[in-house]
Amino acid sequence: MSDTGTTSRTGEDVSPVARVSAAMAGLIGDYKAIQAELEEKLSKQEERLTMLDHKSALAKRPALSTRTEVEAPHQKAFDAYLRSGDDDGLRGIELEGKAMSTAVNADGGYLVDPATSQIIKSKLESLVSIRAISNVVNVEASAFDVLIDRNDTGAGWAAETSTAAETATPTIERISIPLYELNAMPKVSQRLLDDAAFDVESWLAGRIADKFIRAEAAAFISGDGVDKPTGLLTNTIVANATWSWGSLGYVASGSASAIDDADALIDLVYALDSRYRPNGTFVMNSKTAGALRKLKDNDGRHLWADGLAAAEPARLMGYKVLIAEDMPDIGSNTYPIAFGDFGAGYTIAERPDIRVLRDPFSAKPHVLFYASKRVGGGVSDYSAIKLLRCATS
Repeated sequence: MSDTGTTSRTGEDVSPVARVSAAMAGLIGDYKAIQAELEEKLSKQEERLTMLDHKSALAKRPALSTRTEVEAPHQKAFDAYLRSGDDDGLRGIELEGKAMSTAVNADGGYLVDPATSQIIKSKLESLVSIRAISNVVNVEASAFDVLIDRNDTGAGWAAETSTAAETATPTIERISIPLYELNAMPKVSQRLLDDAAFDVESWLAGRIADKFIRAEAAAFISGDGVDKPTGLLTNTIVANATWSWGSLGYVASGSASAIDDADALIDLVYALDSRYRPNGTFVMNSKTAGALRKLKDNDGRHLWADGLAAAEPARLMGYKVLIAEDMPDIGSNTYPIAFGDFGAGYTIAERPDIRVLRDPFSAKPHVLFYASKRVGGGVSDYSAIKLLRCATS
């Protein structure tokens, strides 16, 4: 036995290093055992807390592209908000996608969940309105500016040695289209909301869409520009022979209160500049369309032709026809027909989000749903649209 060692029970020498290593191994084993025991206790405690308080559960990020048989978390949260005003689910869910967030703003408003917004949007697009043929842009500002190049750059001929003369400079016109708030406020009883068999989402989307559709369609035709879009027919309208920028030109029908001559339609088409005619569309209401269907050329052939393929619009003199019921009827000094390239001539600017506020107090026992969006519209190119006036001149 060495001087620095000790003797174990088995008679073997044990050095101090060996004793320290053995002690450390024991401590590590004890630590692992304690750690495993603590982790097991924490796991059980977390399960108990989760069962007691569902709000402590971490919400998964919901998929927005499709709907599954199991309702998505954001859908459940929005439905709960509509039925009872419970916003806990909305606070805990982060939605993906631009302008489709359930973030709470200062006045307690929530953006409509993406599924509901898509329903409303599809119904807006399906309405027979000049929205279907106009230039529609999404903006994140309070107004949308359209820049129009009114004049071409001047040019001239010159001899080889002559001095070049100054030519005209193009003019840029700025047209501002402000956005206005369009709102709807349907109501329903709380008892009906509590009924699980009632489809709150479809009801809300349908009511809002119907209100927005009718209000928009009318404003785009006859809105006065006061807290609403500037309609097509509320611009300054002058005879096409004296037309100038900032007004819409008209062609007379040849009759004080009727459209009974096909020549007036020919004049209307060719009053439009040739660069706009390839994309030209007639806009009128059903009564006017019924009258024009009877018009014939000199050979007895009808000028009106129904679309041959499914979803193909009717055509008048080879151009598409859009039936917009907000256009005026045929009558003295009215403008029942518009013709032009509306994609260039009329611009609709809107914010892509729709907000819904739930108010259970103002109309008890009913619950009010205040939905709003911001939209504006106006003529963006005065040379791209012409009107037919029921008049002799």
